[in-house]
Order: sequence, then C-alpha cells, then structure tokens
Amino acid sequence: MISKKIVIGISGGIAAYKTAELVRLLVKEGFYVRVAMTKNAVNFVSPLTFEVLSGNKVIWDMFKHEKNMEHILWAQDSDLIVIAPATANIIAKLAHGIADDFISTMVLATTAKVMICPSMNTQMFLNPIVQDNLKILKEIGFRIIDPEHGKLACGAVGAGRLPEPEEIFEEINDILTTKDLSGVKIIVTAGPTIEPLDPVRYITNRSSGKMGYSIAKMAKRRGAKVILISGPSTLKPPKGIEIYQVKTAKEMRKKVLEKWQMCHVVIKAAAVADFRPEYSASDKIKKEQGHVTLSLVKNPDILEELGKIKDNRILVGFAAETKKLITNAKEKLYRKNLDLIVANDVSRKDAGFEVDTNIAKIISKDGKIEETPLLKKDELANLILDKVKELLHEKGII
Repeated sequence: MISKKIVIGISGGIAAYKTAELVRLLVKEGFYVRVAMTKNAVNFVSPLTFEVLSGNKVIWDMFKHEKNMEHILWAQDSDLIVIAPATANIIAKLAHGIADDFISTMVLATTAKVMICPSMNTQMFLNPIVQDNLKILKEIGFRIIDPEHGKLACGAVGAGRLPEPEEIFEEINDILTTKDLSGVKIIVTAGPTIEPLDPVRYITNRSSGKMGYSIAKMAKRRGAKVILISGPSTLKPPKGIEIYQVKTAKEMRKKVLEKWQMCHVVIKAAAVADFRPEYSASDKIKKEQGHVTLSLVKNPDILEELGKIKDNRILVGFAAETKKLITNAKEKLYRKNLDLIVANDVSRKDAGFEVDTNIAKIISKDGKIEETPLLKKDELANLILDKVKELLHEKGII
C-alpha cells in the first residue's frame, strides 16, 4: 500500500517543539513525511531534529537547499500540507498570495489539501486582521484548526495554544480518510459499568473502553455521525462525536434506549456487568462487621432487549470469553438476534481487556467466521466497520 504523503510546514513560534512529536506520530503510523521550516523556525528547533524523525531532508532556505524545484515537487506530490505552528506572519502571507520563502511558495503552488494550525499570543490571534486572514483561508478551502485556551509562553492566558500533537494527528487522519459512512448514524457503547456496594465501593470488570473508543473514532473518521455511550474510562473521547457518560448498567440501558431509534447501527462494545448487588448500603460497610455475604441479582440484558425490537437496524455485539469461544459466541449471536458478533479470548495477555491490540473472530448471522491476526484495536475497528458497511449496503441504507 502506498502511504499518504504529508508536508509539515513549521513557522517561527515557540510551539514548534510540539511539532516534533507530531512528525513522530505520523511516521509511526506509516505516513511519508517531509518537513519544511521558515528561517525563523530554526531558531526554536533544529532542522536536524526533523530530519532524524522524518528520515527526509528538511528545507528551510529554498536558495541554499533546493536542488530539484522541491517547492513545486512537494506542492504537487503531496496529499496534505499542514502548517503547525502557523504564526500570524505565515497566515498573512498565505491569505494574500505572498511567496517569499519555501513554505509560502509551496502552498501557493499546491494541489493538495492544506491545514492551518494557528498558534500565537491571544491578542494577536484575536486581532481583526488575523481573523480576517483566517476567514479568507477558510473560504478558499483551507482547514483551520482552532487553537486551545490556556497559559501561553508569554504568560497570558487565553486562546493561542497549539493543540496537542495527538489532536492534530487525529485531524490529519480525519481529512485523509474516505467518508464511506457519510450519512450513517451509529451508537457505540464502551467501557465497563460499575455497580455500587456502598458509597465508596463497587464491583466492575477489567474493561478499559479502548475497543469501543477505537470504533467510535474510526466511524467518525469515516464520516458517520457517532453517539458514544461510555462507562467510566480514563480515555479521552474523540472530538466531533456526541458522548454520554454513564456508570451503572441501568444508566447505560436508559441512555441506549433513549438514543437507539435515531440510529442505523448499534455496536455494543461495552462490558456491561452481568450482575449487581441486590442491596447497596447507604453507608460505608465497616470491616469490623466481620464476614459479609454479597447477594447478586442479574442486570438487564441491553443487547438482548435491542435484538427483540431492532427492526431494520444493524446490531453488533461482543463476546469476551475464556473458553469455548466459537460455541459461546454463536449461541449469543442467535439468542440475541445479532447481525454480527466479535468474539475474543480475553485470557490472552496480548488481546482483550486493557491492551492496545486484539485478536478476534468476526461471526456473521449466516455462520461465516473471519479470523483476524493480532491487530491494533484501531485496525480491528475498521474491519468491523467494513462488515457493517456491507450490511448497510444489503439493507439499502447506503
């Protein structure tokens, strides 16, 4: 597979140090990355840093470093140009067609998409001239990533911080991903539920939410409108999705049933607790009480309930098993009237709960089984969404 080609343009701001991590993330993901810098930018970070990280030469003086008209070659042989950080100076140049260095000349000649990540003092960013220039760039099709609020290098507090590299990385992926699920509305559930024993203790499971969050992220990248209903998790939700935080199985059921009718697909990746304490103490249970017997009752089965009322919707479930993986997963698939079930052996150390990888068997309603190798959860998420897309086609939804 040919990797996407990205040019990272770095202008002269203190936030240039963050761009090194962005380049590292892109190269790790398999993008072909080239870096261009303004002459002022090299005062903040050495070009050598970016040459080592990208594996390619860095151009910061077109008259000293260009040998093969790279300002034209890079401009027309790239899928995306990202300017991060973008100072008020480079924004003004790009908005008014000034081409007096490598980056501004390259952007003027490009046929690629362009993303601008402004970063500067708050008052500079809010200056009407800068805002007008950003408006010009937005109107001609540039993607503008708003800066974050926070404490700036100058000591001011306000808008102007360059977003974290992970957020810019996600925006890049969003721009470059084909929107083959555009118009599709998907509910994804993720994470564990917690069932209280008393005000300070609860029972739960080992789910981190990583699989569900990966599905939500990839579905959003592919153009779907995503509702994420999540149990307690330390993960940061992807931007651009509708998220609801819940704690117990009952809370998750209530929110799913509230939202499910507006969606085409429900993907139940959450590890909902099967049982909850029959009684939850109003005060902390003291250890001086000695032996405590815990009585459990069954929680509502959200997936089974949806299977009975799903109509033309697509319903995807998960089976986290430690033995009889296929047998148990198929039984769950048919009993709960699912369209797909994703089965994985959670006794493995490299798959299942709390890790970034997974091995799964995706079982369809017709009994077909697709076995996956060890994959990143983002990769598995895309495989699941590919299967969902096939079902959407069969039902005439897309």
